[in-house]
Amino acid sequence: MQEIVVADIGGTHARFAIAELDAGHVVSLDYQVKMRGADHASLQIAWEAYADQIGRELPREASLAVAGPVGGDVLYFTNSSWMIRPKLVPEKLKLDRFSLVNDFGAVGHAVVHMDSDQFNHICGPEIELTEEGPITVLGPGTGLGVVNVLRKDGNYFVTETEGGHIDFAPHDEFEDALLKKLREQHRRVSAERVTSGSGIRVIYDLLAEIEGQPSKDMDDRSLWALALSGEDSLAAAAFDRFCLSLGSVAGNLALAHGSRQVIMAGGLGQRIGSALLTSGFRERFIAKGRFQSLMEQISVKQLIHEEPGLYGAAAAFIKEYGA
Repeated sequence: MQEIVVADIGGTHARFAIAELDAGHVVSLDYQVKMRGADHASLQIAWEAYADQIGRELPREASLAVAGPVGGDVLYFTNSSWMIRPKLVPEKLKLDRFSLVNDFGAVGHAVVHMDSDQFNHICGPEIELTEEGPITVLGPGTGLGVVNVLRKDGNYFVTETEGGHIDFAPHDEFEDALLKKLREQHRRVSAERVTSGSGIRVIYDLLAEIEGQPSKDMDDRSLWALALSGEDSLAAAAFDRFCLSLGSVAGNLALAHGSRQVIMAGGLGQRIGSALLTSGFRERFIAKGRFQSLMEQISVKQLIHEEPGLYGAAAAFIKEYGA
């Protein structure tokens, strides 16, 4: 049994765990700790604080999933003063070997290694994870993460993309109005402006304007809670519209990738997965004109693992070094 440290490092929070690896599989994630990045001046200090908190010496191998591109001499975080200099990681963190992967790329690695009980069915054929061909992994959250996973001949390859930044394509008159409203704020409107966590706000505000109702002043998290509770008809309608747009985008990405399956992941993806079953998500996912019959054959699943970033970081280490 091999142990490595795994970390999922975002702009606000950093998550750490000790992963046990055996025969090419992630066996467990133990000693899990979540901390605010602002509570520590650097990754090295947070790393040492993690060791102190769990009361044990850390393994000398690790895998780090970070929120941002992993190329270059210095990696910066949007909402944090932390930075990572990959060449100095072995010295600063006392490591002999380490992997460095984008945080949503790590989710792509996790998908391949997960057992079937970590997926819920959303729509399309209810089948196991495909062992051959492309899989689109989609993660609505702060932004819209997208990776392409290609499985071939018992191997797999993860391609990190910026698929969330494709153009938002309206499907009806309401979405025409939504695009017009967003253009007043942004030079160009990407898909993630509508289908990430903040998207529900602009949808809700436009619906309130159309209905001649006041728009409730609350943060996005509170608006999401209200929308999912069903207690407010306007917020519920905003969620329905969100699901329609998300279905369109997911279908577009599946077509572009030639995917056999789509996996919904990400923090928001986990929260809304069950609600997608009774929404218009499937209707829009398959609404691709001459290709509707093709879209009906694509299986859509929800990844339900609570820490896919940590799990995926461990899986990325296995991919790079074996275990």
